[in-house]
Amino acid sequence: MQSQQEHARTFSFEFFPPQTPEGAEKLRATRKQLAQLKPEFFSVTFGAGGSTRDRTLDTVLEIQSEGQAAAPHLSCVGSTRANITEILQRYRDSGIRHIVALRGDMPSGTVSPGEFHYANELVDFIRAQPGDNFKIEVAAYPEFHPQSRSARDDLINFKRKVDAGANSAITQYFFNADSYFNFVDECEAMGITIPIVPGIMPINRYAQLARFSDACGADIPRWIRKKLESYADDSASIRAFGLEVVTDLCDRLLASGAPGLHFYTLNQAGATSTIWQRLGL
Repeated sequence: MQSQQEHARTFSFEFFPPQTPEGAEKLRATRKQLAQLKPEFFSVTFGAGGSTRDRTLDTVLEIQSEGQAAAPHLSCVGSTRANITEILQRYRDSGIRHIVALRGDMPSGTVSPGEFHYANELVDFIRAQPGDNFKIEVAAYPEFHPQSRSARDDLINFKRKVDAGANSAITQYFFNADSYFNFVDECEAMGITIPIVPGIMPINRYAQLARFSDACGADIPRWIRKKLESYADDSASIRAFGLEVVTDLCDRLLASGAPGLHFYTLNQAGATSTIWQRLGL
């Protein structure tokens, strides 16, 4: 963890672009509450195959207009060099200098991923742009990407993104701190020293968490899963237990030198704000 202890801490919050006027209004209220915590930036996801391209842009521009730093996601899947160039220019013209570059998920029924197959190719393309001055975040997987052939392959893929020009990384969420510590140690052994910020998923609803985790390969430790299952439909107990588990995780990560936290808010402020307060941040 030595490499991570040398970086300044950054805290950030992630949103998805709302689909309805009601969702947009709810997100504005969430941002207003979380902005009081003075995060380094708000990130905004980019739907599978670029399905939220315009809504991502609109959300990012609105965040910028509120005086907050925004970091839009860009994904390879469904993208071409021409449309990525166009998007980057629009962001540059709007004063956005922070990008989260991802491979992205393949939409159901999609055969070809587009002109970019892997995130390192997207990072390399951004770095080759004239006048490039973007800070680029990439994804990291302490429990390894579910589609990787092996743990070693996943580490090599991560190193490719770093070598292509990534400035820092945000991890997939996890609930086992040791998986993060082990991942960082293995990265250091490969000469990777960029900030690797843990991704944090607050626990609000067990069924939703289980669905997300099964899809992205994030492990819910057996003791946490069984405890959540025992609460059945008792949402208050699920939230209380979730707050305890995730706060303890964050506390251990920060105490061990993690360079900040990135919260997957799901466009809600409550759990994230409570964890923040309990950590004394």
